[in-house]
Amino acid sequence: MPDQRQDQPATTSARALAAVFKAYDVRGTVPEQVDEDLARAVGGAFVAVTGSARGGVVVGHDMRPSSPGLARAFADGATRAGADVTAIGLASTDQLYFASGHLGVPGAMVTASHNPARYNGIKMCRAGAVPLGAETGLAEVRDLVASGGVPAADRAGSVTERDVLDDYARHLLALAPVAGRRLRVVVDAGNGMAGHTAPAVLGRLDLDLVPLYFELDGTFPHHEANPIDPATLVDLQARVREVGADVGLAFDGDADRCFLVDEHGEVVNPSAVTALIASRELARVPGATVIHNLITSRAVPELVTRLGGTPVRTRVGHSFIKATMAETDAVFGGEHSGHFYFRDFWRADSGMLAALHVLAALAATDRPLSDLLSGLTPYAATGELNSTVPDPDDVIAELEREYAGRAGVSVDHLDGLTVRHGDWWFNVRASNTEPLLRLNAEAGDRATLQRLRDDVLTRIRRHR
Repeated sequence: MPDQRQDQPATTSARALAAVFKAYDVRGTVPEQVDEDLARAVGGAFVAVTGSARGGVVVGHDMRPSSPGLARAFADGATRAGADVTAIGLASTDQLYFASGHLGVPGAMVTASHNPARYNGIKMCRAGAVPLGAETGLAEVRDLVASGGVPAADRAGSVTERDVLDDYARHLLALAPVAGRRLRVVVDAGNGMAGHTAPAVLGRLDLDLVPLYFELDGTFPHHEANPIDPATLVDLQARVREVGADVGLAFDGDADRCFLVDEHGEVVNPSAVTALIASRELARVPGATVIHNLITSRAVPELVTRLGGTPVRTRVGHSFIKATMAETDAVFGGEHSGHFYFRDFWRADSGMLAALHVLAALAATDRPLSDLLSGLTPYAATGELNSTVPDPDDVIAELEREYAGRAGVSVDHLDGLTVRHGDWWFNVRASNTEPLLRLNAEAGDRATLQRLRDDVLTRIRRHR
């Protein structure tokens, strides 16, 4: 076959590609920024960067209207570059990670996660679900696309369809068996991929499953599949109260994140979920390392230490969590954003596996969820507060000048600026993609938190 470059997207300027190649994935509006030509080019470049012409790749996609076409185009680009493709069809992102780990090949998931319907994108990983981010290969993929792509291989690869949903479900259930009392569980899939995976996994358990918005619909007719936004949890909260459920589970669009609602319909702090799962994993593997990112409640490292484990603090973001887990052989990692990572799941994040751990802990006791989690997060917290500012770095520098000299205060720059005192801490980080500054703060009591929050926000927002 002649040394012919693959067809390229209509616009591959550095500026256009920089807009869609994010820190951890490719993502943008369809078809203005992300189309099948781009997906095809990315597929070929992905094969070149991962060396997967020798071992193949696995490709899955979510329920967005554009996703099947983008997945086929990615697979076409990969086969032109010489890779054999295993197409698993409709999948959650953690199902794709399972396939990558189970089959031992790099993977690509066509999804825009929790973004609105007009978006789509591609998450990629190396073999064994090892993340492919800007610093670990994604920038190379971008640069190859910008340079005109990769030559077509002498031998084109083939596409084989394979259903891994059953294997995925059995693997998760083996990692977190659920036994004990029968639970009533409301699941809000948000018309996302949990509508595909929840019946396959939770449907095998002896529980009363109450489905909410299980119909796969990438236009999200009921609410965006973004459970970090409290507005998207209102229907779940109401349904939990209405049916007297023991717990409510909310998944994002690609179902790699999970948020909880307790039996009263109250939203559960994700740091409490991290603490609960950490306690279970430390009971199973005494003395193990547990990862937490720097905006997780300080209650988490305190609990891990109390239980004889080793807490390790990381930057925000799955590539940092996974890399640190590999370096430390950590058994578990949690992020305040609802991502939970498991050593026995190729160090990848799985909202469904996190949900199973919670159900297993709940089913093993007669206590309600609110009681089970009581005391795991005793501090008052703001959650994430975003402010639009023209120059986030200038604001961060000013905050450091203001706080660093105060008695009993320490600062670090692991991720943005973290300022700590004996009774409180706050972190400010700039967004990777927008002129936003993100504030998270925690204190020993609500009054102290309110004073801290108001002071920091006033200093931030006078720069608008």
